[in-house]
Amino acid sequence: MKAGIVGLPNVGKSTLFNCLSNAKAQSANFPFCTIEPNIGVVNVPDMRLQKLESLINPERVLPATVDIVDIAGLVKGASKGEGLGNQFLGNIRETDAILHVLRCFEDDNIVHVDGSVDPIRDKETIDMELQLKDLETVDKKLEKVKRASRTGNKEAQKEEATLLKVKAGLEAGTSVRAIELTDSEREEFIKNIQLITDKPVMYVCNVDEKAAVDGNAFVEQVKAAVKDENAEVIVLAVGTEADITELDDYEERQMFLQDIGLEEPGSAKLIRGAYKLLNLQTYFTAGPKEVRAWTIPVGSSAPQAAGVIHTDFEKGFIRAEVTAYEDFVSLGSEAKVKEAGKMKVEGKEYIVKDGDVMHFRFNV
Repeated sequence: MKAGIVGLPNVGKSTLFNCLSNAKAQSANFPFCTIEPNIGVVNVPDMRLQKLESLINPERVLPATVDIVDIAGLVKGASKGEGLGNQFLGNIRETDAILHVLRCFEDDNIVHVDGSVDPIRDKETIDMELQLKDLETVDKKLEKVKRASRTGNKEAQKEEATLLKVKAGLEAGTSVRAIELTDSEREEFIKNIQLITDKPVMYVCNVDEKAAVDGNAFVEQVKAAVKDENAEVIVLAVGTEADITELDDYEERQMFLQDIGLEEPGSAKLIRGAYKLLNLQTYFTAGPKEVRAWTIPVGSSAPQAAGVIHTDFEKGFIRAEVTAYEDFVSLGSEAKVKEAGKMKVEGKEYIVKDGDVMHFRFNV
């Protein structure tokens, strides 16, 4: 599962990517510095993992991860191939969620591709290019569906009606995620054509250090503009975050954060937000050799969760021994959990909850 960072050139995308992944993507003060998408595997910050580590003292600890993709800056005309647009739009299509970076700071030393700072105009520029690309996709699909619809095929007629609704929305400048559709319309007719503006989105307002805690007027404009989109807005001083990641010493980083009024790096909040945006959750395996966080989609069954460790675990699944994270931590060990009768034995139908501590029995 991948989240793609998008935005206009020079809004701080590659700097943000570097903060998240500590992989030094090129960042330069001119458009199209990033051409091939950079992919970073990013650890998901989770205090529960540290707590389990302190109780078990394992040989190693492995956090959950999420893939973040740094996609080059889009410009006006990208949907028509401007500025390597087709390649960039293809890269976005391959991601599962969008982190849309908006420049919400003034700085005369960093050129803006459109000459002035206006996050709403920037958002609309990107939205329009993505919507035009989606419109192209919908029109192609409609051509095929209309032929089947004319023969009296009831399913094709339903699909045609849904696609026409989406087409009208896109032509009116509405992203697919904000178009009113039933769950079945989305599931049956929209999901499989992978429309870019149907992907969940988080808006990352890139501010200066002074606005890192409370935001600024630009941020308020963004919040007002996206209120109907069911999208999260996060405030991040990307330049400051970059300075923090350069510090090797944990204590120094904490002092830096305290000086600007933050409890933790904003990037940690963003990674957790991206994880949630991708509809992912975590379960743990915990023993003396290893404490590990495993990533699964929300709603996964016990055998599906086991399959993330190894496909054989899913095929030969017998049962799962499950302890709620809170019970494990309050009782302090697996032995005490068993004594207290808090370890449950679950079968194939069990739907895993976020934070479950699990042990699988299987037979291959």
